[in-house]
Amino acid sequence: MKFYIVGIDDDGQVAFPMEVGRLVLGHQVFSGGRRHYELMKDRLLPDSRWIFIEPPLERVFAEYEKEMEVVVFASGDPLFFGFAGTVKRRMPEADVEVYPYFSSLQMLAARVQMPYEDMRMVSLTGRDWHELDRALIERCGKIGVLTDGVHTPQAVAERMLAYGYSNYRMYVGEHLGGEQERVLIGRMEEAVGKECRMPNCLILEQREERKRPFGIPDDALEHIEGRENMMTKMPVRLLALSLLDLRERRCLWDIGFCTGAVSVEAKLQFPHLRVVGFERCEERRELLEANCRTYGVPGIEVRMGDFTEVNLEGLESPDAVFIGGHGGKLPRMMELLAGRMQRGGVVVFNSVSAESLELFRASAQACGFVEGKACRLTVDAHNPITVVSVYLP
Repeated sequence: MKFYIVGIDDDGQVAFPMEVGRLVLGHQVFSGGRRHYELMKDRLLPDSRWIFIEPPLERVFAEYEKEMEVVVFASGDPLFFGFAGTVKRRMPEADVEVYPYFSSLQMLAARVQMPYEDMRMVSLTGRDWHELDRALIERCGKIGVLTDGVHTPQAVAERMLAYGYSNYRMYVGEHLGGEQERVLIGRMEEAVGKECRMPNCLILEQREERKRPFGIPDDALEHIEGRENMMTKMPVRLLALSLLDLRERRCLWDIGFCTGAVSVEAKLQFPHLRVVGFERCEERRELLEANCRTYGVPGIEVRMGDFTEVNLEGLESPDAVFIGGHGGKLPRMMELLAGRMQRGGVVVFNSVSAESLELFRASAQACGFVEGKACRLTVDAHNPITVVSVYLP
């Protein structure tokens, strides 16, 4: 099957190259969104057929499979978070030919005269916040963002300010290339409460650098009043993260997060990670959230309740797990993890007693885990701690 995917502007007034003009005149089956149809319908032959691109996509691709050739119209550059990528993923054997137009972020950069070769591109269209969170934690100097009706410029500004990212300037482009085109420029605070017309996109430009520490000092983290020792100390924390080998992992579960020290440090140092924290005590959720906001770490998902009873449905299977608290339920925990973890996944446990270390090792072995590395260290006047890892072969 053959696809011709043509990028158009927001007005549909772009002068097509001669080759694209011949495609329009030489085909009868076309596709695109309803907005694209309104822009292009007067250029099509009377007996043309239009396949609307709208959920569910399974229906759309079922219609495509009935045809030999389809001309698809898409906004901007179809290869830039666009429909050409969707076609290639769903129909990898299809022959795809793309005729791009300028992407909306290209046009916005041009409107504000901003070089964009060093810009991190992020799409929030139909996606979650993960990639924007990652770009912010990595302190990217310029971030180009594709928005949708949920992830609006206002919502982006509110999220960034909640985590202390007031050090960016926001450029918003509305209806770029159309009659209603408008460009807004301002501080993050000015974007809160201001509604922007759809479709739009935005560029975030860092104006001041924000520090990103390696190894958060213990006294700089919110902790349980009067129980400062209920925190994974920085040297132990960094050792545990090393044994988790997080640079090569995708999803970390932090079981018994308490203050959130491990979750926050892990996400701060490895922003690509999906991090899920589990904790029984509801009041500790506030400690985690406070530490996330202090260090600019959005995106940590929280599940409250006893890990052995909490609903794990809908969560990505972890390939790294840190057990900071177990409440005497290590055998059941390891059993649950063995059934959910990806092969090659690692579990790291901090033991303060010979009894808990023996229980962890026995529980892990019974569930098919293989022991990896183990290190014993003492921090200041605290009791020695053994940090041990096991793998699921």
